[in-house]
Amino acid sequence: MPETVQSSLNFAAAAAEIYMIAAICVILLVDVFLSERNRWVTYALSLLALAGAAFVTVTNGVDTRVTAFDGAFIADPMSDVLKLFAYGTVAVAFMYSREYLQRRSLFKGEYFILGLTNLLGIMVLCCAGSLVTVYLGVELLSLSLYAMVAFDRDSGVAAESAMKYFVLGAIASGLLLYGFSIIYGLTGTLQLDELAVAVREVGPDKLGLVFGLAFIIAGVAFKFGAVPFHMWVPDVYHGAPTPVTLFVGSAPKIGSFILAIRVLAEGLDSMVASWQGMLIALSVLSMIIGNVVAIAQTNLKRMLAYSTISHVGFILLGILAGTSEGYRAAMFYTLVYIIMAVGSFGMILLLSREGFEGDELEDFKGLNRRSPWFAAVMMMLMFSFAGVPPFVGFWAKILVLGAVVDVGLTWLAAVAVLLSVVGAFYYLRVIKLMYFDEPVGTVAVEGGGTLRTLLTANGLAVLALGIFPGALMELCARVLP
Repeated sequence: MPETVQSSLNFAAAAAEIYMIAAICVILLVDVFLSERNRWVTYALSLLALAGAAFVTVTNGVDTRVTAFDGAFIADPMSDVLKLFAYGTVAVAFMYSREYLQRRSLFKGEYFILGLTNLLGIMVLCCAGSLVTVYLGVELLSLSLYAMVAFDRDSGVAAESAMKYFVLGAIASGLLLYGFSIIYGLTGTLQLDELAVAVREVGPDKLGLVFGLAFIIAGVAFKFGAVPFHMWVPDVYHGAPTPVTLFVGSAPKIGSFILAIRVLAEGLDSMVASWQGMLIALSVLSMIIGNVVAIAQTNLKRMLAYSTISHVGFILLGILAGTSEGYRAAMFYTLVYIIMAVGSFGMILLLSREGFEGDELEDFKGLNRRSPWFAAVMMMLMFSFAGVPPFVGFWAKILVLGAVVDVGLTWLAAVAVLLSVVGAFYYLRVIKLMYFDEPVGTVAVEGGGTLRTLLTANGLAVLALGIFPGALMELCARVLP
């Protein structure tokens, strides 16, 4: 990791977080006095807040690693890039969701405020320099997600999913906190930079440290949705309203990635031999369970949930390599996965209409006859998920597999390739339904200009980044030297 430069400019380093807190408070106050007819003001203010946060982040961006607030806060190029990507992801999620929420009388300020609070948790995680700051970011992110899943108060399925998510999430947070307390008790520090040094002095093979690490890995795996801590993923994806599923399946993945990087790659880097073995087991199990169980799904949201689990296995492959190349590959894969996931759930929103969710695989039958262009967009997304060139998902898999091979885990790369072939089956099934099956109905594809434009851009981005992946690869290499 790059050399740390101490800074006394505490508030400048955290300017984006301070701005976002203020923006959330302002939007919350304004929303209280708005009528249902004027709820678009909350939507517009939320997008304005995201644009403002991006401006503040760029204005106060750093070229090197800077610490603030006595080491509890870190500003570095990686955190700036991930925050900017998170702003864009949340903005796209809001714009995708607007029509769906309006049609179902769910266009309420809570969705946008909870979304911004979730983003604030991601921002805090991106800049966490202490185990306390890490936990604060995790809880900010998680608590807002629990509420978002139960956002539709009239849906018993959503409430049930939120309860499952909350109970399991509380247990996972307790495991993570318990692991932190063990590590603190043995090393005497909460600062990640000091922790890396203290672990070497205590001895990375010390039984107590390995015991604490096991609890931390369990907490990190839950936030990712890795097997065997994946139980919440299919239920939450299926039970939550589709705009919430889109949100849960996209931006929070940045938080999960940075959680692993800050805690494992920075704070516990000398214990790589211990956590590498644990992540190998999680990765292999996630790829097996995710790809195999996805084949049996008839609901697209549940299929994408198990697909997410399998892709988490690939992200963990990059992290477990324990090298700079592996971390870059994992970051590249995370960003690429988010682009693909947002587009896939956006397609469900496009097909949905009043009284119809459009989330069953049968709903995509004959889509090519109803809307050839958006069938092509969905095809590009599915091919990219499967890792078929020239789409960007191919390069994401190649980078991760290369990082694993470089550290001598060729057998693990072979297992990943084999399971990718298994996973290609259910992605190709969606394409087969769109192009070779008869349509179930003759209803035209609805959706306004904003949704159609964003989906078009989303699909073309997957293709363009696949043809010209160098820029994003170079960006990941630059911020993770």
